[in-house]
Amino acid sequence: MFTDFNQLAENFLEVLNGISPVKGFLFVVFFLVICFLPSIIAYFLNRKHFAKIFAANVPATLSWLAWIALLTWAITGKVRNKKEERVSAAKDRAGDVNVSEREGITSSNSH
Repeated sequence: MFTDFNQLAENFLEVLNGISPVKGFLFVVFFLVICFLPSIIAYFLNRKHFAKIFAANVPATLSWLAWIALLTWAITGKVRNKKEERVSAAKDRAGDVNVSEREGITSSNSH
């Protein structure tokens, strides 16, 4: 059993020695682009769950079924609404101001 593995490793090392550094670099870049394709698509399509897709993309590279599911999620997922995000951020900031104003009033009344 180990002899088969040793032979496979030797063959792999022979192939690696025959590849130029530029071709090796291009292969690694191509491999990473393919592996992270669901994340790349989710980013450019402005998906709401981009962070979740990216986090799930790392272990999904080991399973074609999970990778295809992520690719489907990236293509068909919900689009992030920037206007709603701005409104909710403004409400959060307004809520923080109101809380700090109330704290200022209570602290000045207690003196």
